[in-house]
Amino acid sequence: MGELALATILRSNVVLDVASSILSLEELADRVTELEQRLAALEEPVREKNCDAAVAGADPERFWALGGLRSRVRDRSAVLFTGSVTLAGAPTYEWQQGADVETLLERDWTASADPLAALGHPVRLQLLREVLCGRHTTSEMGTVEGLGTTGQLYHHLRHLVAAGWLRSSGRGRYEVAPTRVIPLLVILTAAQP
Repeated sequence: MGELALATILRSNVVLDVASSILSLEELADRVTELEQRLAALEEPVREKNCDAAVAGADPERFWALGGLRSRVRDRSAVLFTGSVTLAGAPTYEWQQGADVETLLERDWTASADPLAALGHPVRLQLLREVLCGRHTTSEMGTVEGLGTTGQLYHHLRHLVAAGWLRSSGRGRYEVAPTRVIPLLVILTAAQP
């Protein structure tokens, strides 16, 4: 067999190998698509379980607060948050707040920037959690790992007080304002991934 014939056979084999690889890539793509669809079907019940988003005709036992809101606002759009929280060594905080969506959309949202910005730092969130869990003095907070120096601690406490999330109850003692306990926990709940 001549060199030319051998080269032609080798080229034919390479072309056949490439063609069979293309077919297997198509089959592989089909298989990946099928697996993605199956995975999505498996994940859907988990998403539904973790999300309380309501749809028309939703289960009234699961969406009892929504049912109450709908009966009050009828055909208007509204939002509502509510909570009842008992913390160690503190009174029970009960809070309910609602708003008409049209009014919310017409309102100037820039006034909300400072209170929301104050929550935008990990150390400030940790400080709020520490206060809610019973550490009320700067000396108690100073023992918590990761809060920084005393100067940094006071810097963050000032931001939280100025934004209305904390209030000073004298002599280096802080508490979350009672009217902010439930709203804070609602914001944290809403921010969960």
